[in-house]
This record gives sequence, C-alpha cells and structure tokens, in this order.
Amino acid sequence: MTPAGGFPAAAREALGDSQLRANLRNATHTIRDKRAAAVAEVPDWQELREAGRLIKERATRHLDRHLEDLEAAVTRAGGTVHWAADAAAANRIVGDLVEATGQTEVVKVKSMATEEIGLNAALAGRGIEALETDLAELINQLSGDTSSHILVPAIHRNRAEIRALFQRELPGSGELDETPEALTAAARAYLRERFLRAEVAISGANFAIAETGTIGVVESEGNGRMCTTLPRTLITVMGIEKVLPRLADLEVMLQLLPRSSTAERMNPYTSLWTGVTPGDGPEEFHLVLLDAGRTSALADEVGRQALHCIRCSACLNVCPVYERTGGHAYESVYPGPIGAILTPQLSSFEKGETLPWASSLCGACYDACPVKIDIPTVLVHLRGKVVRREAAGAGGEADDPGERLSMKLAAWAFGTPRRYRLAQRTALPALRLLAKVPGLARLIPGPLAAWTTVRELPEPPEETFSEWWQGRRP
Repeated sequence: MTPAGGFPAAAREALGDSQLRANLRNATHTIRDKRAAAVAEVPDWQELREAGRLIKERATRHLDRHLEDLEAAVTRAGGTVHWAADAAAANRIVGDLVEATGQTEVVKVKSMATEEIGLNAALAGRGIEALETDLAELINQLSGDTSSHILVPAIHRNRAEIRALFQRELPGSGELDETPEALTAAARAYLRERFLRAEVAISGANFAIAETGTIGVVESEGNGRMCTTLPRTLITVMGIEKVLPRLADLEVMLQLLPRSSTAERMNPYTSLWTGVTPGDGPEEFHLVLLDAGRTSALADEVGRQALHCIRCSACLNVCPVYERTGGHAYESVYPGPIGAILTPQLSSFEKGETLPWASSLCGACYDACPVKIDIPTVLVHLRGKVVRREAAGAGGEADDPGERLSMKLAAWAFGTPRRYRLAQRTALPALRLLAKVPGLARLIPGPLAAWTTVRELPEPPEETFSEWWQGRRP
C-alpha cells in the first residue's frame, strides 16, 4: 500500500530499507547485464525494435476493428468472449464463470491484468480460493505481499527470506536449503497436487491474434502450460491492448520479448491455443476483454504509447529510481518507468498523479524498450496534463502562486543572453555556499524547497562554460 503523499513519501520510506536496496541492486544489475549480452547477439536488433513499434502502433490505431475480429475468431473456434468495461465487471464475470462450474478453487498463471483488477480478493469474497502457480507470485501470496516487479514479482526478497517463508508455510520444508534448485523443488512439490486436481484455471495473455483467435502465454517455469492444458475450464483475462492483427506479427514479438525480459533467445514455454479442441485440453474457454481505462488512454495521441508495452520489464531494470525505491513505492501493480506513464492514464489520474515525476529523464528506459515507447516524452506530456488539471481545479490558476512566480522570473532571466549572464553571476555565489554546507540546501524556502527534498544540489563549478569558452577564444 502506497502511503499518503504518493510516490515521494513512499520513495523516502523505501530508501530507508538498506536490505531492499541491496536486493534490488543485485537483481536488476544481473538481469540487465544478461539482457545486454542476449541483445548483442542480434545484428538487426534496432530494426526489430522498429518493427515491433510499428506493429503495436498499427494495432492500437485500429484497435476497435481488431477486437471485433478477435471476438469473431475466438467464437468460431468454440470459445466465448466477454467484454468488461472495468475491474468490477471483469471480477463479476470471472466469479460467475467459476461458480457455474461448482468449483471453489482455481489455479492461476501469472497475470498482471488480474493483479490490476484485484481478482484474487474478489474471488475470495465469493468463497473461491485462487492459487498462484508462478514461483514469485506464490512467494508473494504465501507472505501476504504484493508484486514489486513486472517480470520478477518477488525481486525485493532474497533467497534466505524465501527459504524461511517456505519452511514456515510449505509442508515438509523443514530441512530446506536456500539454493535455487531446492527452493524451486519445494514449490513444485507443493503445486503438483493442486495442478492435478484443478478443474478451473485463470490466465492472462501476452498476445492475442485477431486473425485466428489465438491466445499466447510465454513463461519460463512450465506452470502456465500446466494451467492452460490440464483443467476442464480455462478463463483468460486480457487487456484489450494485447491484440495483434496477424499471426505473422508473433515472429517479431517472440524475438523481442524473451531477450528483453528473461535474456533468453526464446522462452522455454510458449503456449498458444485457439478456442477448444475436443479431447485435447480444456473443454471450455472464456476470454474476458478488459478495458479499465485503456480506451481513455487510447484517446491521448501522445500518452497512448503506454498501451504498446509488452510487459518485458526492461525499463525497470535500467531505471535508477526503481533500483533505489522498488515497486512498492509506486501506486499500482505496474512499477517503474512504464508504471509512471500507465497508472495515471488507466485511472484517469485518480491514482498516480505524482508518478510522472517519479522517473528521471535520463532516457535509459527508452533505449531499453523493445518496442521503442518514448517514456521520457510521455512523462513530460503527463506532467503538463497534471498541471492543467490542477489549474482547472483552482479556477484556472495553478495551485502554487510561488511556482508561478518562479517560472515567470525564470522565463524573464532566460529570455536574453544578457539577462541570463546577469542571473548566473548573481546566483553562483549563493549556490556555491549552499552546496558546501551539508543540509543547508534543504532549508531553501518557497518552491525550491520541494526540489531539494528529492535531489542533491551539486556544487557549481568555479568557472562557467561561457567563461571557459571566452578564455579560450583566439
């Protein structure tokens, strides 16, 4: 739960947890180093990124048509399509479908969409237990924790913490050691019985193909394959932005996603299914198409880029802000740079108004994104939307008159070279003093006080660039 005060308050709390920062630093550096090596193997990586960008751009541009084609194709293949305008509708649809089977427990594939809508809690309210089968999601479920990473939801925990959790929660784990092999074996032993008795499974979707009605899930553990093949009833909850026009589009996406997410040449398990096949796999298939703010985001010509995300998490692993604060500091299940531009839009800015200020403009997230989402540009765009919303709420005036005055003074000072040099000569002595005295910069009054609470004030150089340049001119 994000504390009152939004991301800034949550970030300050997270920065005080040295174990969290160490866990995140070790994990993100390992993942991104492996990813860099996997990407370097592909000579046309930049061309693949551009192809991925174009596929997603065209898919969202004609999303209405592709969704109708998807519904028709799924129906022809024996599946049933349900439309959910919001989280409440999706939870109601899934709950009704599970109750219709007479079952009181389901197994789940890792799914950001079902986390987004709070499906597990909604099912629990109807007496239905939902068991997470992804290893990291199982860790979070057993500990009562929430996801902190798109790809590795339990990235904030180390092996010693997981071993202690399993010893406490999983039967027969008393002598467990903390090697990855031992921890995985303990989870598999616990899950095996549940897989074999499950009658209903719930999944998300990485992709859906409008042309054929095919749904795709990629994973590394095999738990997803067990969920999508063994139970009699399979229910998939999918954000409407996951649709792709053609089956051929998977050729590009299945090269981009594994390298960007798990640093693999291909995912160990790529499960594709189309409707139902008598005698093979689930006897019933239901596809729940989730809007929940996506149509609203689509209306923003700049912000709609957020819907292109293929949930690889590459932007999280290169983000210096995420590395220090972790996913729990963000206000939804979508953390990091992509969460900073996705959460405010999906919630119509009811959540995450502070998130567009959460990530720096270093550009590392854009460089890492496999479908070239220009996150820095969208961040600046959303900041403008937040300010305009606040201005509208204050009768057309920004909430902070000090900020307005500061911006007007800055515009005046930067308006001509002469005024800029005058402002520079006036400010430099004070800035040098503030930078040299520890803690003094935190005492700056007015609008600059907020700036210095989240940034270190660098010590200005003894010589400005203009002075350096003038001294070296012939």
